[in-house]
Amino acid sequence: MSPEDASAITGVEAGTIRETAHLLWHHRPLAYFVWTGLEQHTNATQTARAHSILHALTGSIDVPGGNVHLANVPVNDVSGVEMRRPQQWQKALGRNDRPLGPPSAGWVTSDDLYRAVLDGKPYRVRGLVGFGANLLLSHAHAARGAEALRNLEFHVQTDLYLTPTAAFADIVLPIASAWEREGLCVGFRLDQSASEWVQLRPAIVSPRGEARSDIDLVFDLAVRLGLGEHFWNGDIEAALRHYLSPSGITPAQLRSAPRGIRYPLDTAHLKYRRNGFATPSGKLEIFSEALQGIGQPPLPVFQAPAHSPKRRPDAGQAFPLILTSAKTPLYCHSQHRNLPRLRRALPEPVVEMNRATAASRGIGEGDWVAIVTPKGRVRARVRLVAGLADGVVGAQHGWWQACADLGLPDYDPLSMAGANINLVIGNEAFDPVSGAAPHRSYRCEIEKWVERPVVVAALP
Repeated sequence: MSPEDASAITGVEAGTIRETAHLLWHHRPLAYFVWTGLEQHTNATQTARAHSILHALTGSIDVPGGNVHLANVPVNDVSGVEMRRPQQWQKALGRNDRPLGPPSAGWVTSDDLYRAVLDGKPYRVRGLVGFGANLLLSHAHAARGAEALRNLEFHVQTDLYLTPTAAFADIVLPIASAWEREGLCVGFRLDQSASEWVQLRPAIVSPRGEARSDIDLVFDLAVRLGLGEHFWNGDIEAALRHYLSPSGITPAQLRSAPRGIRYPLDTAHLKYRRNGFATPSGKLEIFSEALQGIGQPPLPVFQAPAHSPKRRPDAGQAFPLILTSAKTPLYCHSQHRNLPRLRRALPEPVVEMNRATAASRGIGEGDWVAIVTPKGRVRARVRLVAGLADGVVGAQHGWWQACADLGLPDYDPLSMAGANINLVIGNEAFDPVSGAAPHRSYRCEIEKWVERPVVVAALP
């Protein structure tokens, strides 16, 4: 599209778009990094492809100054991929609908999990073993997630705290924190120097109570299930030795050097000239026959967010604001709001907005407001931010814990009097390739907070 057309969509002036294009071209090669800000939209795959193609067109792949494919410390693959039988692998949840998405690599989206539990599609999922994932705070449509967890026949959850997700479990196993167990890291991935380091971080203190490390639980469970031959008969030390053996580094050596051991590496550039690309043709495929084969556009195509006024004119009247959301860097997703030093800095959930957006609704700095979407309402305090465009509001995810030391409350994650933004972000529309939910591009309205004791669902 032309810069003028793009300007009408984005609000960025056409001249600025042209200036940016010249800036990128005349300063190539370029390095870029994207994550959930770009990927949590209903057109995430095509947007990410457009970025990648621009990266290729500027000659920035695997060159100094661009995105370099770093050399890695050699280790054995212990993922178990060799045990995946093709016929069984075709049954991965979501694979029929999104054959190029997360299911093709062994990942399951929460929406596919909920559908399998509640609707039996493509088959009924009856049990779940969860390792630390707090689904109800981190994934869209929390009420449906709660319904799915409630309908499981058997649910085991491992965690440091009794999270809202763990509260639904039949059995909760206490897990050792990072400071109570060893942790192996092979390559720190920041740059070539960091990628050369191997470290077996020691435990600093003993686990409290009956807490054990995740790997202890996995290995013991495998042995009890008769799968011990695939898990070194429960011998974690033997597993570590096998994993590290191509590097020539042993766990004993790492324990004697807790700061880590450097494994010298040499990164070559432009490796695709020798090895090609990991595509059917071995070339960089701007036109994707793989996407075309599943009925998706083979070239990147812009589509407005599924909940935007362009695609849903009816929604634009009742919910005229664009709702984006993110974690606050002060906390780690839904963790740590119980810690006084952190909670003092950010004691309450916040929603950010432009001064004009707030003023047109009679709202001021620090007011409690309701974030209202087609899925319901939750609350937050207003923070006025000049850098946000008029009509855009930014909320935080992860609020549930109380901080007893400061007398600050918890927030019921399944109540419309709470502050769980993922309770009011729906997953009725998602990216057709990846299954990404619209955490960054939903619709909402902001109103002054009025107490309405309405509960969507209740914890068990």
